[in-house]
Amino acid sequence: MASLGICLPCAQWGFASPSPEQRARPAPPPVRTYITQEDDQFLDEIERTVFCYFWEQANPLTGLVKDRCNARKASTDNAVVASIAATGFGLSALCIGEKRGFISLNEARARVLNSLRFLWKTLPHHRGFFYHFANVNTGERLWDSEISSVDTAILLCGILCCRQHFENSEIRDLGRAIFDRVDWTWLSEDTTLLPHGWLPEVGFLPYRWDYYSELMMMYLLGMGSTSHPLKAETWDAWKRNIFEYDGLRYIGSFAPLFVHQYSQAWFDFRGKRDRYADYFQNSAIATDVHRRFCVELGKQFPDYSDDLWGITASDSEKGYVVWGGPPAMGPIDGTVVPSAAGGSLPFLPQPVMRVLRNIRNRYPNAWSTYGFVNAFNPLKNWYDGDVVAIDTGITLLMAENARTGFVWNTFMKNPEAARGMQRAGFKTYQPPGSQKPGQSASAGSPGYSVVGSPTG
Repeated sequence: MASLGICLPCAQWGFASPSPEQRARPAPPPVRTYITQEDDQFLDEIERTVFCYFWEQANPLTGLVKDRCNARKASTDNAVVASIAATGFGLSALCIGEKRGFISLNEARARVLNSLRFLWKTLPHHRGFFYHFANVNTGERLWDSEISSVDTAILLCGILCCRQHFENSEIRDLGRAIFDRVDWTWLSEDTTLLPHGWLPEVGFLPYRWDYYSELMMMYLLGMGSTSHPLKAETWDAWKRNIFEYDGLRYIGSFAPLFVHQYSQAWFDFRGKRDRYADYFQNSAIATDVHRRFCVELGKQFPDYSDDLWGITASDSEKGYVVWGGPPAMGPIDGTVVPSAAGGSLPFLPQPVMRVLRNIRNRYPNAWSTYGFVNAFNPLKNWYDGDVVAIDTGITLLMAENARTGFVWNTFMKNPEAARGMQRAGFKTYQPPGSQKPGQSASAGSPGYSVVGSPTG
């Protein structure tokens, strides 16, 4: 049965009754022109419901967030696997939840403090980098998982978001200490291309972050460090391959749509470019290309259309699959992944809203206690029971960015973020066809010139 939009435990936290501290704060910025008032109300329902996941499926003492949860049996889901990436999204969710009045300032601040204290004092790490998966209750390493470079970066983004949002000296000091402990020079000791991770049993993994993907956040954070900074030339080391589809050219790597989303949940690339590209508009074009790709697949899978598109790494009827396109990757079978569209909200707001509304209205089994399930296939009448934290998390953060730019504005106040982008050579410019620098009202227009050779 479909949820009413707010899980009952969350409704008891005072969603409709902001605290006195919250009432005293300035009102959030007005809704952007490309998000209608009706859209805003729907996105508020999504955000409230998704926030419940990050509040309820986290251990309040450790702050660690479960990697996934069976949303149809949430009250009896006894899984203990947390991920540091899920925790990074969860820390950002606490900022959004407090700002929106989903929880009080005191509740949010207490949860953040518990999280940061545990990360600083207790959670196992190596030179500041954390294991990918951990026991949600104890922090113990699980599944012989690796020390993960990119998942640590996602966690750091959440920490930096909290450091700026909550005006608290201990949060500020712990956030700085955890960030400064990360030894980027160890990670890059003999390479300008960062490794995916490290195992105490065998050392560094052989895989390198060498092609455009979600890697941008990691390189920028490392370059923004003052304690153990990456060299500036690491930004030029990874490749930016150019793809073309239906007359549109863009930088890409491999098929899942999340590669164009994750770094941009926190780093604000609007109205900025380095010597290679405008990455915000690049993601907008890549998203539009993916939409066209799915519509074309509608000849083979009739559920795909302008009203229903979006494929990214997700669950499937046969297990977890890394799929997407173009080019087509994975045994695509008509499965739809709501976060593929949801995580693209700032890039193509109205096409994405069309998809999200359609899913909510026509496919009630694709909605759960925690918002959209991870994936579903209407052709096979298959609906996932799970919510995956990083997928529902990207939907939450991008919904808020599309509405107010809050996560971008908060995160970019960190000197580490600004320093990283400055060292990478980003400069403000006026995107062709835009009204103001950084304004995304025309995002996704195919006329943008966003790729090409370095200009020096």
